[in-house]
Amino acid sequence: MNSRLSFWGFAIFSFLLFFNATGCKSQEPANQSTSNLTIGEPVPIENKDNQTNNNMQTDHTNTRIKVSTSLGDMVIRLYDETPQHRDNFIKLVESGFYNDLLFHRCIPGFMAQGGDPNSRGAAAGTQLGMGGPGYTIPAEFNSNLIHKKGALAAARQGDYVNPTRSSSGSQFYISQGQPMNDAQINQWEQYIKQKNPNFAYTPEQREVYKAIGGTAQLDMDYTVFGEVVEGLDILDKILSMPTAAGDRPVQDISMKMEVIK
Repeated sequence: MNSRLSFWGFAIFSFLLFFNATGCKSQEPANQSTSNLTIGEPVPIENKDNQTNNNMQTDHTNTRIKVSTSLGDMVIRLYDETPQHRDNFIKLVESGFYNDLLFHRCIPGFMAQGGDPNSRGAAAGTQLGMGGPGYTIPAEFNSNLIHKKGALAAARQGDYVNPTRSSSGSQFYISQGQPMNDAQINQWEQYIKQKNPNFAYTPEQREVYKAIGGTAQLDMDYTVFGEVVEGLDILDKILSMPTAAGDRPVQDISMKMEVIK
């Protein structure tokens, strides 16, 4: 993000963007749009009953997901600290849910969002970001898991229709952001403390944000449940592509996923 923006100006800008990202316009992280990750317009909230199969006996610890795109491959490690998001993501990947979906909302310096089932085969100009599997996942916020560059997080609808900040059942985003200095990190820390009074970045987290950047304004507001461990340059390629209205890439960027644990 532009370091020249004032803190509050940037905060307002980020809120609006996330509102549109909620679907990454309906269920996306807020950045420039208003749907929610939450970026976009108000839309009906998905069924909040968590449909994740809680009876699964398979050991899902240390799971990695290969994300193949038309621009190259990434490998994502899912966090065991967020088991509901982890298990739900694995379930969807194994069922082929994400295959041929698009990265439908891409904002350079912010994030790339996907996971809307309505994006499969969607014609150019189609409004995307409001689809899902019909359920949400309870938030699993963890102060140890931050939105560093490459962080995998769940999109959601905005607080005004989703006060528990439950995650979309399928829509996700991968953070890019920009490196920050101590003053910027301090500003976001104080911003986050408004909802989480005991929150504070560790020295290690601060070094990460200064070295590779990220989207700190989303910390403790959207559930982070994994990170890119291979192919981070592919994220940069995705976010370098020209976009049209709604931040959708002009040339479709499709995905396929498989569990490679």
